[in-house]
Amino acid sequence: MHIVGRGAGGSQGAGKEDRQHQESRLDQPTRSKDGAGKPTGSPGDHKTRNRQAGPTMPGANLLDNRGWSAWLPCLKTALLHLFVIYASVPFLIRLFPMLLTKFVFLNMFKIPFFVDLSRPELLLNHTVNFYLTTEPEVTIGVWHSVPASRGVEAQGKDHSWYEEALGDDNPVILYLHGNGGTRAADHRVNLIKVMSAIGFHVLSLDYRGYGDSSGFPSEGGFTTDILYLYDWVKARSGKSRVFLWGHSLGTGIATNVARKLLEDRGTQVDGVILESPYTNIRDAAANIPVTKIYHKFPGFDYLILDTLALADLFFQSDENVKVLTSPILILHAEDDPIIPSHLGRKLFEIAISAYQDKNKVRFVAFPDKLGLAHDYISFHPDLPTVVKDFLKNIT
Repeated sequence: MHIVGRGAGGSQGAGKEDRQHQESRLDQPTRSKDGAGKPTGSPGDHKTRNRQAGPTMPGANLLDNRGWSAWLPCLKTALLHLFVIYASVPFLIRLFPMLLTKFVFLNMFKIPFFVDLSRPELLLNHTVNFYLTTEPEVTIGVWHSVPASRGVEAQGKDHSWYEEALGDDNPVILYLHGNGGTRAADHRVNLIKVMSAIGFHVLSLDYRGYGDSSGFPSEGGFTTDILYLYDWVKARSGKSRVFLWGHSLGTGIATNVARKLLEDRGTQVDGVILESPYTNIRDAAANIPVTKIYHKFPGFDYLILDTLALADLFFQSDENVKVLTSPILILHAEDDPIIPSHLGRKLFEIAISAYQDKNKVRFVAFPDKLGLAHDYISFHPDLPTVVKDFLKNIT
């Protein structure tokens, strides 16, 4: 595996391979009505075409011009409507900040469709589904996958057996997914499989407002959900180490929870793994593809980026890591088109500057030629080795 940037030493990105584009044209000879066997450049064919086509050309051009003239007003109207929509969006966002939560959370997209989240066995082995009530009228759906080494033993067992299994001294991951979709998304399921295969319990949840969980999404609500799940796991896991694994939006949730535990309770999380992270939600919003069409729009910062704070959206991982003491592993693909890898590297630099023990912070970059993009780091065959090495260094 080509891994760059391991530890405080930074990274060296693999260069892009040159790509050569080929362009080809297929020229098909036309055949005249009177000279089927003649090539189009023959004198006879040329004269025939002149005699037949000559009188009709002005009329044909007139019809073409009239057709274009008929469509031109419609085209102008359509372009005008698109411009009005484009120009209106920033002002609507400023007037109604809660609209931004829809764009940030994307919880309305319950992808994949037609999946029964109460039956994880259709997608995963040795996994059980259950629900926790984190607040009045807020219930979250959770999957618990035991280590693959206990897969045979888990067959036919009920939820109470899975609860007791948490105390078997195997490490535990609380997996906090990104925005959009549910815990059944293919890359999320794959991460569960990979971590279960190397001996982890994995608890993957859908935050409030996602999947089959009730309630409405909010940054503070997400923290409440994860703290409840963390406490639930700690009450059953004995001395097993518990890690927070956040992906994309979930990285900000993970650092929020780790900071909350440290500042409010003096509890240090055993480890924080951040996959495809950002520094804060403002920086993330400024770099995602959908906002790039507004970078030159007058007042972009004020109308869109500043409005995030009005919607109570912060996810300040850059501030959180300054006070954390937990070991941190940052994973980022250099070809990430959603959250650029320079944001993950910047977060690493902030963390390593703040930590007294520099060995507690590691950054692993995956070269762009691997094609892992935003969601597929878990598919790299060497990821288990990276995680195991991280665990060895913090024991």
